[in-house]
Amino acid sequence: VQLQAFGGGLVRTGGSLRVSCVASGRTLTAYVMGWFRQAPGKEREFVAAVYWTAGMTCYADSVKGRFAISRDSAKNTVYLQMNSLTPEDTAIYYCAAKRYFSGDYYSVQDYDSWGQGTLVTVSS
Repeated sequence: VQLQAFGGGLVRTGGSLRVSCVASGRTLTAYVMGWFRQAPGKEREFVAAVYWTAGMTCYADSVKGRFAISRDSAKNTVYLQMNSLTPEDTAIYYCAAKRYFSGDYYSVQDYDSWGQGTLVTVSS
C-alpha cells in the first residue's frame, strides 16, 4: 500500500485542522489505517486508528474527544479531524496501514506501510 499524507499547517491554539491520507496500490478491505505523530525529540506515538471495513475507531487518551478519524471508501482516503488543538499537538503526523490480524492497532512496529508525514504546528 502506498500512502500520501497532506493537509498539515500552522494553526492557533484552540483551532482545528484536518489532515488526509490517500491510499493506493491495493484495496483496504482487510486493513487498519492509523495516524501516528512524532514531536521533536520524542518517539513516534499512536494517535488514532480505523478498521477499514467495520469502521471501528480507536484513539489515544491524549486526543480522545478532540480528534476524529474517518474514512471514505470511494476515495480510498482516511482523515483525521483535529479540534481544540494545543501546542502539545505540534508534530509530524504520519498515516500508516497494517493488515487486520497483524499485531496491535496502537503499535508502531506492527504497521508495514507509511506515508511521508505532514507537519502540524500549533502556536500559543
